[in-house]
Amino acid sequence: MTSLLSRGRSRIVSLLPSRADLVGMGRSPRRDLLAGLTVAIVALPLALGFGVSSGLGAEAGLATAVVAGALAALFGGSDLQVSGPTGAMTVVLVPIVARYGASGVLTVGLMAGLMLVALAVLRAGKYMRYVPAPVVEGFTLGIACVIGLQQIPNALGVAQPEGDRVLVVAWRALEEFVRHPNWTALGCAAAVAAVMLVGARWRPAVPFSILAVIAATVVVQAAGLEGARPIGDLPSGLPAPSLAFLDPGALGSLLAPAVAVAALAALESLLSASVADGMTVGRRHDPDRELFGQGLANIAAPLFGGVPATGAIARTAVNVRTGAGSRLSSLSHAAVLAVIVFAAAPLVSRIPLAALAGVLLATAVRMVEVGSLRAMARATRSDAAILALTALATLALDLVQAVVIGLLVAGALALRAVARQARLDQVPLDRGDLPQALGCARAGETPTDEEHALLAEHVVAYRIDGPLFFAGAHRFLLELSEVADVRVVILRMSRISTMDATGALVLKDAVEKLDRRGVLVLASGIRPGQRQVLDSVGVLDLLRRRGGEYATTPEAIRAARGHLETAGVLRPADAPGRPAHGIAQLRNS
Repeated sequence: MTSLLSRGRSRIVSLLPSRADLVGMGRSPRRDLLAGLTVAIVALPLALGFGVSSGLGAEAGLATAVVAGALAALFGGSDLQVSGPTGAMTVVLVPIVARYGASGVLTVGLMAGLMLVALAVLRAGKYMRYVPAPVVEGFTLGIACVIGLQQIPNALGVAQPEGDRVLVVAWRALEEFVRHPNWTALGCAAAVAAVMLVGARWRPAVPFSILAVIAATVVVQAAGLEGARPIGDLPSGLPAPSLAFLDPGALGSLLAPAVAVAALAALESLLSASVADGMTVGRRHDPDRELFGQGLANIAAPLFGGVPATGAIARTAVNVRTGAGSRLSSLSHAAVLAVIVFAAAPLVSRIPLAALAGVLLATAVRMVEVGSLRAMARATRSDAAILALTALATLALDLVQAVVIGLLVAGALALRAVARQARLDQVPLDRGDLPQALGCARAGETPTDEEHALLAEHVVAYRIDGPLFFAGAHRFLLELSEVADVRVVILRMSRISTMDATGALVLKDAVEKLDRRGVLVLASGIRPGQRQVLDSVGVLDLLRRRGGEYATTPEAIRAARGHLETAGVLRPADAPGRPAHGIAQLRNS
């Protein structure tokens, strides 16, 4: 027990910030502070917009950006990761808000944070690498579509329709707009989105999102335009931490949503950290520490009324591009947002909801990498199918179900491709190798044409290439069981790359079927790694009782020769007038 506690303590210590992290924050403070300010300017409208979209309000988005952003920056596994509310998480939260209310979302966030910490302690971060690229691309495309559809009510200036399916809600919003058009809101959203999209191509380094939102707010306020509803009153500061929202009786019903939120937070955060690694030279994030940092962030954010958070790919990319070199930039981004919460809440409260909808519409468009989608679709038909299925599942179901479906389909297609690599090839008898196989008395001695034809008539050899496992084993059994009428079958097994219990059982079944037909089965070249699985299902015992198992193919050939001599098919090698030789050595190929 003491040893277990000691290992657990050392594991927790390994997840905490190190001295190197603190030293790194002092190397280029001016550059990091400037990068943090730039990221904060980009993050402000996104935090407000995602808070509104989640259903908990703009103040929830700001609280998440400040609290979760600071804790994830300090305890996370990436020096350059920026965390906060994201569109992907918003997509998951909307149905939770509709079903369980705001307190349900806060409880789910707290539970998800605890799950993330547990995953970090269990070293689960490394499994992110097994998510295929088509699943990630399809997931991102689906999220972009959902985020865009979520903004339609605010962009059209209509009240949020009832429903938890984004397609249904968007359609009802369109119907309401047709009955009562709100051109002010639509124009505001379209203008903000257009400025962001065009500006990003013209001057990528300029934060056009905040400039467009400020301009839209000024125009709406100065002109007194109706129809562009503002965010509304925001508290001047963060609320005191509280667990008043927690209802122990509801924990059981919230477990499934919490698992979904934790899975999404882990997936998106580790993906974002990988993106940051790819944009830099020589930097690699610690996936377990990243899960630990995100877990602490999601435990703390609900205490201040914040929604669940993840690593944010767009904000992380801005952080890297603006020259960030350490965690100080992410911490300063959270600090700047905190100042805005305390000092500028009255100004922020005047921002039109339609302007925030325009920001998120542009963000959704920019999430879609057309080049990556085109390349993935052209790679293979399987990749294209996985991408399309994951995107459609994201749109029609929810994000975690979509990822699970994508992983299952990708796994099934990968297994099919691997199974198709398994081959059962008949190896022809090579006359030139016969003397070497059977040790002829004189160099250069070869069998006669008549002897070679007789041997080829009664002995057939097969080489098994590739994996012999459950996905393709039954096809192998069918091929082997249809062997023509011969006396001896030699199985060359040295090229089997992997074998599972199913493959071993199928091999046993094939040997038994051939044995019932009076065909002797000999095996050669069984690798050490295959012996355990073959022995566990009784294949080795069967071969030893009915046929034989040999280290090399020439040894198996000599055994086949002896069997044919015993059966009277061939004359013994020492018979009068017959040279000492045996069955053909198989050609190496």
